[in-house]
Amino acid sequence: MVVLQFWIWPPRLDFALVFHELTKNSVDSVSINIQPYRKYSTNGDERQFRDFMSADWAWDQADIITGDPETLGLMFVPIILSSDKTTVSVATGNNEYYPLYLSIGNVHNNVRCAYQDAVAIIGFLAIPKTTKEYAEDSKFRAFRCQLFHSSLSRILETLRPGMTKPEVAKFRDGHFQRVIYGLGPYIADYKEQVLLACIVSRWCPRCCGHHKDLDADALLRCRDHTEALVDTGTYTQLWFEFGIISNLVPFTNNFPRADIYHLIAPDLLHQVIKGAFKDHLVAWVELYIMKMHGKRDSLRILDDIDHRIAAVASFAGLRRFPQGRGFKQWTGDDSKALMKVYLAAIEGHVPQDIVRAFRAFLEFCYLSTLEEIKDALSRYHHYRTIFTESGTIPTFSLPCQHSLVHYAYLIQRFGAPNGLCSSITESKHIKAIKEPWRRSSKYKALGQMLVTNQRLDKLAAARVDFTNRGMLDNTCLAAELEALERKCACDVLALAEELELPRFPDLIRWFLFEQMHRPDDDQDPVEIPLTGCPRFAGKISVFNSASSRFYAPSDIIEHICVCPLWRNEAPRNDCIFVNMGSSTEGIRGLEVARVRAIFSFKYSGEIFPCAIVRWFDVIGDSPDEDTGMWMVHPAYSANRTPLHSIIHVDMIYRAAHLIPIYGRRFLPPNVNLHVSYDSFRAYDVNKFVDHHAFEIAS
Repeated sequence: MVVLQFWIWPPRLDFALVFHELTKNSVDSVSINIQPYRKYSTNGDERQFRDFMSADWAWDQADIITGDPETLGLMFVPIILSSDKTTVSVATGNNEYYPLYLSIGNVHNNVRCAYQDAVAIIGFLAIPKTTKEYAEDSKFRAFRCQLFHSSLSRILETLRPGMTKPEVAKFRDGHFQRVIYGLGPYIADYKEQVLLACIVSRWCPRCCGHHKDLDADALLRCRDHTEALVDTGTYTQLWFEFGIISNLVPFTNNFPRADIYHLIAPDLLHQVIKGAFKDHLVAWVELYIMKMHGKRDSLRILDDIDHRIAAVASFAGLRRFPQGRGFKQWTGDDSKALMKVYLAAIEGHVPQDIVRAFRAFLEFCYLSTLEEIKDALSRYHHYRTIFTESGTIPTFSLPCQHSLVHYAYLIQRFGAPNGLCSSITESKHIKAIKEPWRRSSKYKALGQMLVTNQRLDKLAAARVDFTNRGMLDNTCLAAELEALERKCACDVLALAEELELPRFPDLIRWFLFEQMHRPDDDQDPVEIPLTGCPRFAGKISVFNSASSRFYAPSDIIEHICVCPLWRNEAPRNDCIFVNMGSSTEGIRGLEVARVRAIFSFKYSGEIFPCAIVRWFDVIGDSPDEDTGMWMVHPAYSANRTPLHSIIHVDMIYRAAHLIPIYGRRFLPPNVNLHVSYDSFRAYDVNKFVDHHAFEIAS
């Protein structure tokens, strides 16, 4: 007996309307590419792959379309699909839903990643149920898989005419455009990729490599090759020699210009972050330590690694690990956060090759050129062999590990993989499925959820319209928040006492001399006698934070916190990169400092926004060979007092994150994140905290 839990799709899905709603609700005109393009670096010698339409797949599809005189000059709209089961409640009956999402390749990656309503839910797939007697039956499994493909084919049936003949779509500006559709990449985790490609689990959905040796050279899969094999081979031969399930037919076979093996998108979340990093590398380190040190010593080492992770200083957007990495339920954000701090935590407890393997893997995730990505992957494959040579694991022939081999090719085909990651639809689950379910009566909830989604779409469209009309600018709330950030004003002596910095009044005088005389005077202000510097002892205004925005590769808002009591626990004083006017790019042209206070004062009718900072000195002329990170230590004056200065806030380049160099010693119990910047002699400049930090600190 088979029960279909539910089966819903619109009787006729109007893709022109969906396209209009996506462009109306989510983006402005500058965030849409109406045609494929190729972008090169300023010197013209390096191809840049960022948004989906800048890559080769869209360009190749456009070449095919323009080859037909009837479709010449049309706008190509790639349809990006994604499906993933989600559970809304385990305690009240394990309620599962199987949503199907749609986006278009014309919107920029950062728009799709920012969840600006550029992904729409277009249907729910059936979840076949049966009794335990038949749950593992091969016929039931084949039925369940083929039902998935037949369902997709039926839902997308109204799209097929628009893939060969132009349709008229309405843009958000009210104008109409002739468009032609095409099936684009399908966003899915590995389990879903196996289902899409109609292959056996543990095989690669993109190449014909044998599951026992996935990293061996192998041809890429394609529809023609698979159909030829199905015509000549037996079911058993295809299963064991090629990993093909020959009695299943992919839904893409019903659509022109569609080959499922060429449309499976890379998945950073499940393949790289959760898979290769958390499920493999982090687990392998634990197994290696247990194998080499015995149970008692191993547990002590693992406890110290957890303590090191918990003691990492706070940083805007960095998730905290109060108990280290030892918790059961991992999310994608947990894995991403652990990637940013794990390397420094294990250094000293594991061999050099493991540290370098982690470095190469992290650089593979952050590097921006194809050659650098290939080089990092090569180094990773070289250093990871310590896990097999030590007997920690038997093989690297694992789908998530093997998937890294295809990333350089997939970036060329589809652009930067952040725009086609399953984290996009994981987040959409919350807004489109879980929250509407919680708002429902829980009785026949699906209809209520659909109504909620319709109303949310209308609210999103209204928000975009109000924003375009300027109706949401300069709200009262923004002014109120700005007022709340500001501390009560105080004078110079009061702040000097609060910071326990008696020389603070002198530092202000040197700062004023520097501001009044530069760029005419290159003399170090500290060398100027105080008698020759302006005097100021008036009122100042102190602020608890500052923020700035960056665009590498997605929108990032960096916050610099300088707070006397952070979350009612302890003071927080972030670190920063300071631009001292050097023309050298990257960290070689910047200084590292820790902000003690951000304040402003008025002198001679001019307002000076400032920060008082404690300086760090860079160690050596190059990054550490093992971790790839620059090292710094606190700077001291001639009399061995911490070196402080006052700088203009315009000199602050961005926030910096430092991780202690722990060495081989175990961490004392009293060390935590609140005293991290005060308890160590040297620090790594954490280039893995985000993409922009990686660019400047490499």
